[in-house]
Amino acid sequence: MSIAAGGVSALLKELAQKPGTLYLDALTVTGKTVGENIEDVRNLDQQCIRPITDPHSARGSLCVLFGNLAPDGAVIKIGAVEHHELTFRGPARVFEDEESAIAAVRLNSIRSGEVVVVRGEGPRGGPGMREMLSLTSMLKGMAIGGEVALLTDGRFSGGTRGLCIGHVSPESAEGGPIGLIRDGDTICIDLPERKLDVELTEAELHARRAEWAPPPARYTRGWLSRYAAMVTNAARGAVLDLPSARNGVDATGESNGVAIGAINHSTAAAIEAITHSTRERYRPLAGADK
Repeated sequence: MSIAAGGVSALLKELAQKPGTLYLDALTVTGKTVGENIEDVRNLDQQCIRPITDPHSARGSLCVLFGNLAPDGAVIKIGAVEHHELTFRGPARVFEDEESAIAAVRLNSIRSGEVVVVRGEGPRGGPGMREMLSLTSMLKGMAIGGEVALLTDGRFSGGTRGLCIGHVSPESAEGGPIGLIRDGDTICIDLPERKLDVELTEAELHARRAEWAPPPARYTRGWLSRYAAMVTNAARGAVLDLPSARNGVDATGESNGVAIGAINHSTAAAIEAITHSTRERYRPLAGADK
């Protein structure tokens, strides 16, 4: 954004023209309210900062999708999606981590029309939700890059383009629907309708969830094990929480697509991780008391 156009203050001034968009009476560090700070501000370049009455797009550049594959939501940068990609339907190609998907790309085994599903990359599964840059650049650099979709419970870099959907929640490591997908399952993406679904009945998803078991923890000691046991999914900001209080578990055995077994497992893992993290941190060195 050009400072000559007025900077962030000019952007706020435009947003303030739409009632309810900003809390204009909120106090700021200047000692004045937001409204008072921008009272005399003008947008000096309407080609740079478009007027709110004539936006570049009626909708923002990010799009949040929901459906039986993402009950808590998933995110895509719709501003970088070509018009012909706004809807997509194809068979799933499932990988348990980014490295496995990269290996498949290098072997040219990804086929046109497939939905590449990379799971185990969320806040808990990673752990840490590392940036997925290599895979997206390689996949979209292929000749069929515009003919495949990418779906993950992980996250992407800011340079990602095309049908790359991330932050799928709940994540696979907590028993979310993305963890129940199998190769060949048909996935439907409908960006205009903000939908992300897998063509499976509720009965089939329920049956698969009953068979599902949490994947082995990548870390069993130290602070990363504590983090993985206590972190929430991307929809909840990946903040730490007590697993027993997570996602409002009810007596049905499921909560928002997450199996109770996964939460009970995480509770035990969190207690174990906290115990060992503290023990390892403060354990006296051998011979230190001599």
